[in-house]
Amino acid sequence: MKIGLIDVDSHNYPNLALMKISAWHKSQGDHVEWYEPLIGGWYDRVYMSKVFSFTEDYQYPVNATEIIKGGTGYNIQLVDGKEIYTKDSELPDEIEHIYPDYDIYYITDTAYGYMTRGCPRGCDFCVVAEKEGRRSHTVASLGEFWHGQKYIELLDPNPIAAPEWRDNFQQLIDSKAFVNFNQGVDIRLMTQEKAEVLKQIRLKMIHFAFDRMQDADIVLKNLEMFVRVTGWERHKIQVYVLTNFDTTIEEDLERIYKLRELNVSPYVMIYDKEHLPKRHALRKMQRWVNSKWIFNSVKSFEDYTK
Repeated sequence: MKIGLIDVDSHNYPNLALMKISAWHKSQGDHVEWYEPLIGGWYDRVYMSKVFSFTEDYQYPVNATEIIKGGTGYNIQLVDGKEIYTKDSELPDEIEHIYPDYDIYYITDTAYGYMTRGCPRGCDFCVVAEKEGRRSHTVASLGEFWHGQKYIELLDPNPIAAPEWRDNFQQLIDSKAFVNFNQGVDIRLMTQEKAEVLKQIRLKMIHFAFDRMQDADIVLKNLEMFVRVTGWERHKIQVYVLTNFDTTIEEDLERIYKLRELNVSPYVMIYDKEHLPKRHALRKMQRWVNSKWIFNSVKSFEDYTK
């Protein structure tokens, strides 16, 4: 078969599903390539994958006998301001658990994958619980997608919520690779034991999430403990601050200032940013906070706006 792949979001970040689909088809003896509308001719099958709902769909005709679309970007809809997961498009097991074809993105030194799926939280702004289940559970060992690469990008939505977290983290420690937790680690579930184990992983930086004002006490308490146990501060700890969902700008600033007091680095995330007016104050606040040389030199949002 002649197989075409379309990464609808672009090639700025590798699409794991497409890498696995490519690996499986190549193992069947099929020819796999990026879809070329002008010079590629006719394809037996084309896979189109879209991760983000706000990404514009592919705009050109697709010359194929069969077209398969998948990914969260195709399967969620915005209903009354909430993202609803509408369709199950999981890969078959024989594709889901195959070693990814990193060659299609010319990746040589980084491994991408999930050791766990699902999240117990069920937050209204997140589709993970609907899509993967409201519990964190181990789905793969590290060796399923890592074969000695120097870097590991772990895509797990809530890795410290899985009952097997200790064994999973030990695999990361033993790999001696540099690890990046791509998603925000759930600081509300942090314990001293977990912090001590995490400290043994070769992390360039760890990301936490401070999404809700009602979690302020537990988030700040656990962050303070994590800083004390690890000795890490703002150059190593970044905290996502969700805005434009159910907080005021005053509450957003309160969280940002509290994080600064702990000497960790806040990072503003704007919910449904594409529909926010261009001159909105939240956009200014995001530029102030996320431009670290500005944030470190201009101590208040009021001074920045002046």
